[in-house]
Amino acid sequence: MPSTEYLPPVEERALGMEFYVTHTPGVPGRTKASPDDFRVNEISDYPVPDPDGAFTVLRVESRDWEQHELGSAIARTLGLSPSSIRWAGTKDRRAVTERLLSYRGPPPSQELGLPRVRVVEAYRARDGLVLGHHFGNLFDIRVRELGSPVVGALETFRATERELRSVGSWPNFFGPQRFGEVRPVTHGVGRELVRGEISSAVELYLTARPPGTPDLVGDAAREAFATTHDVGRALREFPVHYRFERSLLERLARGDPPDRAFRALSRELRLLFVHAFQALLFNRWLSARKAAGVELDRPVPGDHVLRVGRDGTVRGQEGIPVTSDNLAECSDLVARGGALLAGPLVGYETPAVEGEPGRVLEEVLRAEGVDRAMFRVPAAPEVASRGAWRPAVLPVPPIGIVGEDDGVRFRFALPKGAYATVLLREFLKKGSA
Repeated sequence: MPSTEYLPPVEERALGMEFYVTHTPGVPGRTKASPDDFRVNEISDYPVPDPDGAFTVLRVESRDWEQHELGSAIARTLGLSPSSIRWAGTKDRRAVTERLLSYRGPPPSQELGLPRVRVVEAYRARDGLVLGHHFGNLFDIRVRELGSPVVGALETFRATERELRSVGSWPNFFGPQRFGEVRPVTHGVGRELVRGEISSAVELYLTARPPGTPDLVGDAAREAFATTHDVGRALREFPVHYRFERSLLERLARGDPPDRAFRALSRELRLLFVHAFQALLFNRWLSARKAAGVELDRPVPGDHVLRVGRDGTVRGQEGIPVTSDNLAECSDLVARGGALLAGPLVGYETPAVEGEPGRVLEEVLRAEGVDRAMFRVPAAPEVASRGAWRPAVLPVPPIGIVGEDDGVRFRFALPKGAYATVLLREFLKKGSA
């Protein structure tokens, strides 16, 4: 096997994704030259139909829509509150996606009338959706603008696939979308929330522009507000489509203090910030574990594992502690595919972890300046998080790789919570050797 180590690009390392599991060369390319190049079909767990049900379930195809913006737009169209629309899983913005949404009320009497949105089906149901109410997603992704001719790229990609199958698993990092696909600041806002620094969270959300962020229309307005903190000027200069930022500014203009102004954002969006910070901690823990030489696909004392059902789905988020007494049993369960090694989504109920996994976690928490108790978020208890467990690695799925005139197409299915971009990064390797 080749021994070359490839270093991920700085923007990935900033999000905790500090290694590749494969050693084959990468072929850089664009995965989202157009939304049509990135297609996602949710593998849905349909709520039970009921003609007298209180809820409506919509199956919607959308193109180039951010999840919260789509939910808010549908709510406005139907005359509902912005928080009325629920979904099972968050999807990529720059993509063509098909997924379920639900709300309490009757089905729409006509098309929603939103650009690039089509209702595929609508029916009444006894219950609505909650986050996680799906099995996974089917991906059909075209990679274009390749760094080598298609024939050579195909050969390299298939070598990477063979190595992945030899390794047997791939790191279940949270992908860049989790942190803000265009402006990756959600984890930073979440860090300030968890630390109880609501003013800093508001400031960061309104003004931050991390290195590598593409030039955007509203950048000058953000920079001006960071310097002047002139709310009136900001309301004149922030683009109309910066709806969430403008809702904060409107509250600040009314004289609300930052903690009250922050509540202008929906609870779902505020909770997203905390979850993004948990995702950063998970990524950093996974990378630090790898750097410490602790295996990623085999438990050691101090670890937790998650049971896997016969259908291949993870059974809940409650991890089973691994001790010296049950190590052999847990190792055998993982080897047989009945469980997966888990990493922590840190919350206030995350237990103190023993052994090398615990040492790694404590180092990550110290580096980020937080502890478990802070996730009660006394300054905003409505977004407190008790914590959970997430698979640290995932089995390699069947991957279809097909050459086309102007690129290469990848087709595969992943369980809920897994990121196609993270699997694809093993093939593209946009960093350097």
